[in-house]
Amino acid sequence: MIDTSLLADPAPVAGFDWPFFWHYLLSPSGIFLEGLWRTVYISVIAQSLGVVLGLVVALAQRSRFAALRWCGRTYVWLIRGTPLLVQLVLVYNGLAAAGVYRFSDVQVGGLVLLGVVQAAILTLAVNEAAYMAEIIRAALDAIDRGQTEAAQALGMTPSLTMRVVLLPQALRIVVPPLGNEFNLMMKSTSLLSVIGLQEMFLTAQSINSATFKTFEIFLVAACYYLALTTLWSFVQRFIERRLADPGTVPPPGPSLRERFVGGGGRGGGPARRENEVADKEATLTGKEAH
Repeated sequence: MIDTSLLADPAPVAGFDWPFFWHYLLSPSGIFLEGLWRTVYISVIAQSLGVVLGLVVALAQRSRFAALRWCGRTYVWLIRGTPLLVQLVLVYNGLAAAGVYRFSDVQVGGLVLLGVVQAAILTLAVNEAAYMAEIIRAALDAIDRGQTEAAQALGMTPSLTMRVVLLPQALRIVVPPLGNEFNLMMKSTSLLSVIGLQEMFLTAQSINSATFKTFEIFLVAACYYLALTTLWSFVQRFIERRLADPGTVPPPGPSLRERFVGGGGRGGGPARRENEVADKEATLTGKEAH
């Protein structure tokens, strides 16, 4: 429920309402937390399904059968060429209006999966799959063809070559853009308000309708979106380090201070370290010349 003690006074008051802002930022209401939870689990499920479907589409684009290649390319062209907002309305409202399919609530165990949530996850996953298909296809194309030929020379089947040789290497290439796609996914959930899904953005909009604290409540929502994407950036960095090539040492990432204010701190940062290495190389070259 919305805290009625924080409702706006009938007379308009100029200025930023700091107590209201800090209250909802540090002690969000139950309805706001519910919207936040919906944002998180819809993003995770839709992204996971999008990666799986994107892999299927990418493999179809690389198939030796022309029909599969045509289907994969047409799918990518169609989905990437239309806005996500239009796709959401077509899937949830358009299919029902045309009498094709109406999303109804489904009970799974003790949980009830709302029809609007099903439509949201399906649309986000289908949309994301088109982008992931291009990312995965580009990652597979970046691997030297000699490795495929070597696997064939060892008697490996195409499916075994893909599973054992190509996909593990492509995974290292896919992770950075995959992290960016998941960031976009979490922010794209704000579009779900157009089909009436009570995620974090629509929850903030409902609180604004009751309190008229537009700037304050949407600034709170922006802070929570920023917190989600920042936490994911650390997770993504950890995954990248775990999947790094064992034969190479990944360069040290910028510190938290460097991420926000730039510069290199007392140590001078990467730029200073690069200059020091260049100076040492120049000194060694000069010694060898003498």
